[in-house]
Order: sequence, then structure tokens, then C-alpha cells
Amino acid sequence: MPRLLIFLFVGLSTQALFAEEIVSQKPGIAQEITAIITAKQHPYLMLSNFPNRTEDLESLYTMSNHQLLWLGTANAEKSITDALNLLAHAPDHGLKSKNYDTETLRQKLPSALTLKPDDYKELALYDTALSISLLRFLHDLHYGRVNPQGINFNLKLREKKLIDLPLLIKNSLTQNTLAELPQSVEPKFKQYQKLKQALAHYRELAVTTPPFKLSIEKTLRPGESHPQIAELRRFLVAIGDLPDDKADVSAEKSSLYTDAIASGVKRFQKRHGLTADGQIGKGSAAVLSVHLSQRVTQIELAMERLRWLPEFNGSASVIVNIPAFQLWALDAIDQPDANIINMKVVVGNALKTQTPVLMAEMHFIDFMPYWNVPYSIIKNEILPKLIQNGNYLEKENMEMVSVLRDGAKPAGLNIETMNLLKEGKLRIRQRPGRKNALGRVKFIFPNKEDVYLHDTPANALFSKSRRDFSHGCVRVENPQKLAEFALKNQDNWNPETIQLAMSAPKTQRVILKKPIPVLFFYTTAFFDQFDNLEFYLDIYGHDAVLLEALSKPDDLSDQSLFISTNSTAPEAAAKAIK
Repeated sequence: MPRLLIFLFVGLSTQALFAEEIVSQKPGIAQEITAIITAKQHPYLMLSNFPNRTEDLESLYTMSNHQLLWLGTANAEKSITDALNLLAHAPDHGLKSKNYDTETLRQKLPSALTLKPDDYKELALYDTALSISLLRFLHDLHYGRVNPQGINFNLKLREKKLIDLPLLIKNSLTQNTLAELPQSVEPKFKQYQKLKQALAHYRELAVTTPPFKLSIEKTLRPGESHPQIAELRRFLVAIGDLPDDKADVSAEKSSLYTDAIASGVKRFQKRHGLTADGQIGKGSAAVLSVHLSQRVTQIELAMERLRWLPEFNGSASVIVNIPAFQLWALDAIDQPDANIINMKVVVGNALKTQTPVLMAEMHFIDFMPYWNVPYSIIKNEILPKLIQNGNYLEKENMEMVSVLRDGAKPAGLNIETMNLLKEGKLRIRQRPGRKNALGRVKFIFPNKEDVYLHDTPANALFSKSRRDFSHGCVRVENPQKLAEFALKNQDNWNPETIQLAMSAPKTQRVILKKPIPVLFFYTTAFFDQFDNLEFYLDIYGHDAVLLEALSKPDDLSDQSLFISTNSTAPEAAAKAIK
């Protein structure tokens, strides 16, 4: 009998220990979580399919042995509430909380917290739904919601993953630091941080500032009267372009367009890409009448585009913002004391020859360059003129050649060469000199669009507020200053030698010791080097294209963001440089 009792006692103990192990491992939970991950579909979520987040979700739950992350812990309610608050504040980052099923998850929370330990399926559904939503939010915040390549923004792919979202979530849960997650993943660019602050400010302005629509029949000048002057003054004060002189009580009712109000208009005009003369014509009136909610949208789109940029190495860079018609050359990205050179540029015509968005590296500079005329310009512009005037090429200092290289022998003009020219078997180039369309210097960064930065003899165009006149390349206002920037660490180059090279009779190529990153970007909301928030006209319609893409939420594929190990991009780039 004692032996039987001992046997039964030992047997019961073994069974109890086994049962305890089953409870601790919760195979039912593991099976349900695995089934959800395998299905790549979730019934709770608006965007139910999640194939592009499956890898991260699997990684997240592998770290917990496929057990619950959020529910079934002592801090479950607080942790889940903290996560939901992050999703609810997605608009602070220019994102939409509804894309992360925030309200659905909040409504389901009370019942999820009261589920029984053996309600495996429902526990797994809520837990994984919250994990997917948080992964989606963090992925969108770090990488953006749209693949830039899909909308013709030819930005460089990232070389490798520098951030582990599942590990960040797991560690934040363990350390009770979920609130710090956005700061860990959002872009570190100073431009982005300033735009985020501006977003909160303009979102408040859009709610608190009465809509303003200025009606004018003729240009309004300082010293003249207009019935909406008091309203204009209040609007300028609200958006920060005019100090609020509360002591001037009469200004609240005055219809006189004073010099003081005109100074506020000038500031507004400068910040919105208009001629800052203080005169209010139809163009300025239209921009003044834009609802502030549209400015909120522009800031959100600017933040989205900055998420697409790979991490910079902090070196010297050249940035062109196309709709701003401006270039910035910086000694170091995001260094507060970095030397910054700013100049006006002329970009590609909005209707015919738009300047592409791209990232490349400047490898060399040509002083006194030839202009190798693109075939499209030969066909559409030069041939008709040449047919009308046989001396056109000589008049424009141009020549026909069979190959575009040094020492190529020019071909004479006759019926045979005209036919070869029409067929694209002969090319035209413009010799270095005063009339050369590229001016005295050309900055070259090999790219498939074959665009570059260059000087121009048509300097009058820089005085215009809207400057989209080129065939796609970017003309710079101060080429010598840009050359000095590019060659400042180059042996034997200084302002004097650069000036000599820009007036020499022959072409001279200078290969840079260290390539300089060049970014042709497009954003209609941008902080300048003086920390002024500026807004620009969407000259190419890219904002509308991005808004359309964002209206169809989807999960970005990581494969679209990173350079494939099988990529031939470096070899192609090397060939282009040669």
C-alpha cells in the first residue's frame, strides 16, 4: 500500500509538473499566433493582408517564443494604452491614425482584457493586431508610405537595414519606454524636425484662423485703400508675417494699405516664392487666399518625402529644391554651424522638359565646356532653323561631328550631311565661348537622365520669381561660387585659378578627389537656411501625384527599399563615369 501511495504521489507530482509546463508554454496561443502569421491576413484590420510585414511580425513573436506580447501580463492595460496613444498621435507625424486601426483596437480593448486564459484564438487575434498596427506605424514613420521609385523620384536605395523594428518594440515593452519609439525611428534631419514643429503650428492655425479670401480688381499698392485691409492685417499677424501692434487700435478698422502692412506682405511674398515688392496683384491675392489646411498638407507631403532619403554620411552636399528654384551647397548635412552657400537656379520647363528628381555624385567639372546638343533639341529646334538659314550653325558657334569627343573633325553642311543629321547619324555641338548654352563651367554627376548643373549666358532669367525655362538641366546663378565650393579641398585651385579656367580658350576637365553627393529634390514646403518656412507652387504637379498614391494605403515592401545583392548598379555607375 505505501508503495502504491508513493507511486500515485510521484505520478501525480509528475503530471502536475507537466501540466504546469503546458500552461507556461501555452501551446494553444503559440499555434494561433503561428496560424495568423502563416495566413498573412488579419480579420480585425482595415488592410487585412500583411505579406510585407510578415517577416517583422514573425521576428517579433519569435523573440517571445510565440507567446502573447501585450495581453496576459501585469502591465497589459498600460502597455496597450501606451501603444494605442502612439497610434492616435500619428497625425503629429503627418500620418493618419485610421491607417493603423486605432479606434477598432481601442474599442476591442475592454473585452480583450477580460478574455479567459484559454480563449487562445481571441487573445492571439488582439495581440497580433496591435503588433501589426505598431509595426506598420513605425515602418511608415521611418521609411515613408510610398515607394518613391514608383512615382519617378529616382532616389538612391538604402544599402542595408540600420534599424530593427521588432527588437525596438520588444525592448521598449520590456523597459516600459513605448512613448520613445517615434523618436527612435523618425528621420534625424534638422529639416524634418522643423517641419514637424511647423505641422503642429499650422494645424492649429488652420483651425483658429478664419478663412481669408482677398478680392481685388487691380494691383493694390501701399498708400491705397481697400475694404479688406484690416482683415489682411489680422491674417498676416496670425501667420507670423506681421508683428501684432496692439497699441494701434485704429489699425483694426482702417482700410489704408500702409507701409507697415506692406512689409508684412513682402515677407509673405518671399516665403511663398513671389516677387517681394509689397504690391498685391492677382497672383499674390490668389496665394494669400489659399486655405491654411492646404499648407498643412504641403508640410505633411514634405515630411513624407524626407522619409524616403537614405541616411547621409554628413559630408559636403549640393541640394536643389526644384519648385523653390534654389540651390544649397552645404559643408555638412545637419551641422548647425555648417557653411551654406545659397543661389537661384533655373530648372526644367514644367510643360515640356521637367528636371528629374535624382541622387548622384559629382565626379568632375568641365571649364569652358562643349555643349553636346541632345537629339530632341536638334530635331525639334535646330533642324527647322537650319533649313531656313544655312548659316545658323556658324552664327551660333556650332558644328556637326560624327562623334562627340575631343579632336572630332567638323563636317560641312550639304544635302548628305543634312540627311545624316535628320537620321541621328551626325551630332551637333556648340563650341566653348560667349554664346555657349552651358556658359563657362559644367558640373557633372553621371546619371541616366543625363542632366547636370551649369552656368548660362541667359542671366536675365534669374530675376524672375518663377524660373522653369531649361531643357531639364539646372542653370546656376553663381557658377564661380559653386566651383569654389566643389574645389576648395583640391590642390592648386583657388578663386583666381578658377576665374582663369572660366575664361580659358580650351576645355579643361577637373576630376574631384572626393565625389560630392548631389540631390535634385522636390518639396513645396521647406525651411531655408535662415529658418524661414517657405511654401512653393507645385509646378510639376508632384504633390497631386503623391496625394493620389497616399489615398491608397498599402504596406511598403522592404525589397523595394534596399539594394539587392545581385544589383548591377555599381557597375553601371562605373561605366557612366568612364
